[in-house]
Amino acid sequence: MPSHPDRSAFDADPLIRQNRTAAATLTVTVDGAPPADRDVVVRQLNHKFLFGCIGFDFIPLANGEPLPGPSAGPGDESELPDEATAVHDEDLAERWLELFNFVTLPFYWGRFEPVRGRPDTERLRKTARWFADRGCVVKGHPLAWHTVTADWLLDLPNEEILREQVRRIHREVTGFGGLIDMWDVINEVVIMPVFDKYDNGITRICREMGRIPMIRTVFDAAREANPNATLLLNDFDMSTAYECLIEGVLEAGIKIDALGLQSHMHQGYWGEEKTLAIIDRFARYGLPIHFTETTIVSGHIMPPEIEDLNDYRIPEWPTTPEGEERQAEEIVRHYKTLLSHPAVEGMTYWGFSDGGWLGAPGGFVRLDGTPKPSYEALHSLVKGEWWLEPTTMTADDSGVVRFSGFLGEYEVSAGGRTATFRLDEPGQAEISVAL
Repeated sequence: MPSHPDRSAFDADPLIRQNRTAAATLTVTVDGAPPADRDVVVRQLNHKFLFGCIGFDFIPLANGEPLPGPSAGPGDESELPDEATAVHDEDLAERWLELFNFVTLPFYWGRFEPVRGRPDTERLRKTARWFADRGCVVKGHPLAWHTVTADWLLDLPNEEILREQVRRIHREVTGFGGLIDMWDVINEVVIMPVFDKYDNGITRICREMGRIPMIRTVFDAAREANPNATLLLNDFDMSTAYECLIEGVLEAGIKIDALGLQSHMHQGYWGEEKTLAIIDRFARYGLPIHFTETTIVSGHIMPPEIEDLNDYRIPEWPTTPEGEERQAEEIVRHYKTLLSHPAVEGMTYWGFSDGGWLGAPGGFVRLDGTPKPSYEALHSLVKGEWWLEPTTMTADDSGVVRFSGFLGEYEVSAGGRTATFRLDEPGQAEISVAL
């Protein structure tokens, strides 16, 4: 990959080893004694870090539905890629599952329940089960948002809109409990009460209530529905306005489990210095950080004068060979930067295939389903440099083997038997497994 003059001198690798790996001393016994032939095989099963991507493309596949027709064109401001723009087949799904252990599914109210009382529950449940059966953590996005919300709310008075919002949260969080136990509870609250592009029920009630009471209401509802769920506050606004909102929420005693930071880089890669500065600003609240929505394009960069990314509408936004090489390099740099910081717990990429939100060439695969260099580059990290393939080790007289591995789930085999264990904390790990 080409180097660029703006590359930072920041070296992420030592910090990644420090924050994401453990030196394991593993004691293995078979029927209470060291393995007879001393051979012990250790292999990694999963990462602790949440390597995520949206799974919107695979809803038809998970439900056994016929393939959609031709693309309806570029995505819209809902951030929801049109399902018809994706290639829905098993090969694409296999590529997806080779990279990711964490999926975000769409619960945009206006599309989930376009007709009052008729939610798309079973279709989303089948999709969530499809991913969970393949070892993925599943997150729902979002429970409350002023965009792509239900149009029928506009016919209701504000107090009834609020009741419907709370009822909706109870229904989804309770109904999907045990299958989806992580939610973006409320999305983009910084702009919510002043959003003026079109009228909507959620802006109406947020304007009347205020941001912090609105957040309290929806978080209380989600917490009541599933006390064990991981609940996120999510926003695209990386200014001090989001910091002030977080401080107000925490001072009000509202429990937030993780902070969501969006990073749509249609106008160019942030770079290590900016990314780390943003992480440091939000890490000071002591909450885990999720990069919830990331895109890095492989075509031309959106002009800098565009203030709202949704305003950039062009007939075609193609990927280019030069852009694909740039994207691959920036993907590697971005993932390494995130893993170097201990506050970051997960990262969700916003679109596996090109042609999603805004029609941008932001995916890991092209419109024809072929992988870009960015796919191979990330795969070489997630399932290469940061992965332990099955490794045969010789145990000592006490049944001890030593190895270093990335935090996550592992399997050990000896004497014809297997068991699993986890490396959950960086540093030194003492583990005993009885087979």
